[in-house]
Amino acid sequence: MRIVETTGDLNELVGELESAPYVALDTEFMRDQTYWPKLCLMQAAGPGRAAAIIDPLAPGIDLAPLYTLIKSPVVVKVLHASRQDIEIFWHQGGVIPDPLFDTQIAAMVCGFGEAASYETLVRRLTNTELDKSVRFTDWSRRPLSPRQLDYALADVTHLCKVYETLAKELKRSGRESWVTEEIAALKDSDLYELDPANAWKRLRPRSNNKRFLAILAAIAAWREREAQTRDVPRNRVLRDEALLEIAAHPPNCVEGLDAIRAVPKGFGASRSGKALLETVAAGTVAQAPQSMAFERPRRRREPSPSTIDLLKTLLRLRAETAKVAPRLIANSEDIERLAACEDEDVAALHGWRAEIFGNDAIALREGRLAITLERGEAIVVELEDDLPLS
Repeated sequence: MRIVETTGDLNELVGELESAPYVALDTEFMRDQTYWPKLCLMQAAGPGRAAAIIDPLAPGIDLAPLYTLIKSPVVVKVLHASRQDIEIFWHQGGVIPDPLFDTQIAAMVCGFGEAASYETLVRRLTNTELDKSVRFTDWSRRPLSPRQLDYALADVTHLCKVYETLAKELKRSGRESWVTEEIAALKDSDLYELDPANAWKRLRPRSNNKRFLAILAAIAAWREREAQTRDVPRNRVLRDEALLEIAAHPPNCVEGLDAIRAVPKGFGASRSGKALLETVAAGTVAQAPQSMAFERPRRRREPSPSTIDLLKTLLRLRAETAKVAPRLIANSEDIERLAACEDEDVAALHGWRAEIFGNDAIALREGRLAITLERGEAIVVELEDDLPLS
């Protein structure tokens, strides 16, 4: 087993991989006790080349050569469910893999369901059962056992075969551009920027009350800065429920803050509690961020629940026929907007999504298609133009 623990050895590995058409990559990291992910292992493999484990925690090792490989324009970087890996690459190395191939996205296009796991793909495409008994390892501990290292290495050795099989199927089906379109969103650096000013979005507020939103934006930004500075999980500072309750019923004193059920006892008298009260006071007189005003616009008409159900049924039927995961074609917001006749910027009405589902969704809405049962199975039928509708 090849384990890279020095910068010299890493340079040698990168030299071998930089001429490969693609490199399979994976990471092992810890984040349950910190805000920032702690990179503990990186695994890399190329076609016809020995896989290697890179130890980012080895004394004195410089990962710069690896990040140079990750941004190489001539080597495809292959990852599975890559978002968290890319976040690490971006924050620690300042790079986003490009060109990039995400096998989970490709699997959704190739008929493997909504979120095919790596184990599922390996089992179905390589006839191999992975040993997942050590998946909850503390990867920051040293030394790691041979079994743990074998588990980590398996995450890239089989990934090569998975990639080659999926890429071949995409080429056969002519759906390569579908995957490229989806992966493009993963390469937007804004996706990985953890700006405290945007922290309120994670809470998905249901109220449009301006005072509530202004306070929520202020205290969510405060919590994000605290978590980043202290390098602790957000909920270690204060839970989501507490932020929403504070914004709905803003306290103006220590006793008022401590009276909120989701706030830990004694929090109000702490340094953090005092800073939070100051933030609440500032938020009370502040304006809600402009972006919040447009986040949950009022609908011109409320969508009918039955219309939503019909559109969801049509989506499932068309997705099954096309062997594409429904989530990749349209999400819940798309369905609600279609049901409310708010078609602007609905992705399902453009490109390949329109061909599979969007055009039929409009036809269903306009009464040119219907869903009925035949031998106990739901099917879609076209209605004749002169057929009266009641």
